[in-house]
Formats: sequence, C-alpha cells, structure tokens
Amino acid sequence: MSCQRTWAQRLAVIVPVRNEASIVEPALARLQALRAAGVELLVVDGDSRDGSAERAAPLADRVLRTPAGRALQMNAGAAASTRPLLLFLHVDTELPQAALPALLAALDGGFDWGRFDVAIEPATPLLRLVATLMNLRSRASAICTGDQALFMRREAFDAVGGFPPQPLMEDIEITRRLRRRGRPACLRLRVRTSARRWLRHGVLRTVLLMWWLRLRYALGAEPAALARAYREAR
Repeated sequence: MSCQRTWAQRLAVIVPVRNEASIVEPALARLQALRAAGVELLVVDGDSRDGSAERAAPLADRVLRTPAGRALQMNAGAAASTRPLLLFLHVDTELPQAALPALLAALDGGFDWGRFDVAIEPATPLLRLVATLMNLRSRASAICTGDQALFMRREAFDAVGGFPPQPLMEDIEITRRLRRRGRPACLRLRVRTSARRWLRHGVLRTVLLMWWLRLRYALGAEPAALARAYREAR
C-alpha cells in the first residue's frame, strides 16, 4: 500500500465540468479511493450556472473556476498542479478499477502519453460498434479523443503547449502533436463513458456529424467554424 501511495502521489486527475450538477457528485465519489491513495483531484468549473462547483468542492482537493471552454479548463487544472503525471477525465467517464497501476506502468515503461479503450454505456449494438471503431481507429492512427481518458507526462504536455485554445477538436489536436513525440500507450482496459450525447440527438446522426466535422478539421477548417456547425446541428 505504501508503494502504491508513493506512485499515486505523482498523479493529478483533472476533471473539467460545466453545468453538471446532476452527475458531478457521483462521478467524483467514484474517485475518492484514488484520492485516499494520494492522487490529486482537481475539478475545473467552466462558468457553471447550476451549482456544479459547490457540489464538487467537498469531493475534490481543489475546485478552480475559469471561463467556459474545455481546453482552457484542462490547461488551468494542469497549471494548478505540480504533479509530474496528468490524467484528463471527462465527468461522465468512469475509470476501471485497475486504471492507476496500468497508466503508471505505461508511463514508467517508456511512453510519454496514452489513453484507455472506451465502452459506451448504456450499450446498444450500434454503440458497441461505435466504441469498437473508436478504439481501433485510435490504435491505428494514434489520434485519440477525450472520451478515452488521456494521460501523459507533464513534460510531454508542456512540450506540445498543452491543449490548444480552441472551442472544438482540442483533444484531436493535442494528440496529433503528442504523436510527433511517439505513439501512445493504448491500454485495453476500458473506461466507461456515458451514451448521453449520442442518445440525445440520435446515434447515427451524431456519428455522421462527428465524422463530417473531423474530416473538415483534417482539411483545414477553423475550429471556431466547426464549433458553430456543431452547435447548429445539435
């Protein structure tokens, strides 16, 4: 236990939230065992209007407040910590039980960065296919998404300038930059992420929209224009 605690004290978990009062407390409650082991838990609230920050405060080491914007929030969390290892976790994504030793082993084993496989829950046949394709695509391309719980060494994070200050595709862009330093550790342990954004607007519609936006981004479209298109489509 003391050895695990020493390892855990190297890691900060950064959770960006915005208007997530309905789920932030159970999400952070699941992370209390990591806090007890020595992990630093930082919540970065992006101008919530529903009391998310107040609900998070008893369950985090620190709650920071920033303007809205996931990239801005995650960068602020990283800047507020002195830990040498960083894990960026969406509030609706749940880590597997063995996440901590697995990511520490990967980063100590020579990788600068990595991600987990993902499962989308509640699962449907189509969502299981979506998750499988996400995992295969990122393993082949080394381009990963925030749903897969990105983790990295601070020196790698700093070397690529952190998350780019853009309103969409910040996860795609930082992994493109990290890929130049080396391929990611693609852990087969699965994080479980909520299906809510797929179910809210329809699974197929959401998948096709994201593919279209990513294609446009790859072809050089401005993130601000893509963010507007994303909001309009939703």
